[in-house]
Amino acid sequence: MTQLEGKKIKMGQIFHEENVVPVTFVKLAEKPDFDIEIGAKVKVSGLSKGRGFQGVVKRYNFRGSPKSHGTKHTLRTGGSIGATGPQRVLPGQKMPGRMGNTKVNLKNLEIAGYEKDQGLLLIKGALPGAKGSKVSIFIK
Repeated sequence: MTQLEGKKIKMGQIFHEENVVPVTFVKLAEKPDFDIEIGAKVKVSGLSKGRGFQGVVKRYNFRGSPKSHGTKHTLRTGGSIGATGPQRVLPGQKMPGRMGNTKVNLKNLEIAGYEKDQGLLLIKGALPGAKGSKVSIFIK
């Protein structure tokens, strides 16, 4: 498996057999010494966009409390975090915290094109991270 480093430039689209194909443009850090074959499957790793400190409604899609019938200030709270029996919070409890900025691996993405003179690699679909973020591409 060969690893290439690149920088995510932008999202775009190309026309292939009368269909519109969404692609991500990746500027390679250095030009590879082998031929990149269009249609080859690749694995891509990168950091997802960081969302900062988020509550349970945005982080885990909790529903929140009802808007009426006695609810005052607890519309977006997580509710109970466990019984009083264990005398502690059990591990794995979903609570507010930092969201995003984690490593994401995408497998079996397809190479849609390669512009050798500019060093641009076109990968079908979306890649993790913001524009300008670094991604690692593993070619099988």
